[in-house]
Amino acid sequence: MATKPVKKNPRLASGRKRARQNIKLNAANTSLRSKYRTFVKNVEKAVLAGDKDKATAAFAAAQSVIDTIADKGIFHKNKAARDKSRLSAKVKALSQAAA
Repeated sequence: MATKPVKKNPRLASGRKRARQNIKLNAANTSLRSKYRTFVKNVEKAVLAGDKDKATAAFAAAQSVIDTIADKGIFHKNKAARDKSRLSAKVKALSQAAA
């Protein structure tokens, strides 16, 4: 079983500060990424259930989260646009099927 290599502590004060910042930034980015996945999953669940109103509301909430993540640079803006487009198509197909 391979173990992780032991990380050395930076010697310079600037390196130590950077290590502290990286921990905080990593936690914030991980949290946002998790939030993104949750909101996308909510839309997809509503679409699978066939609940048009719930899917539309979930999609509106997901759009905001996806835009925030793109603005912060966690995901590329094109990935955000692609994801929004795909979710929108699923919600729209649900609306078309209901009509």
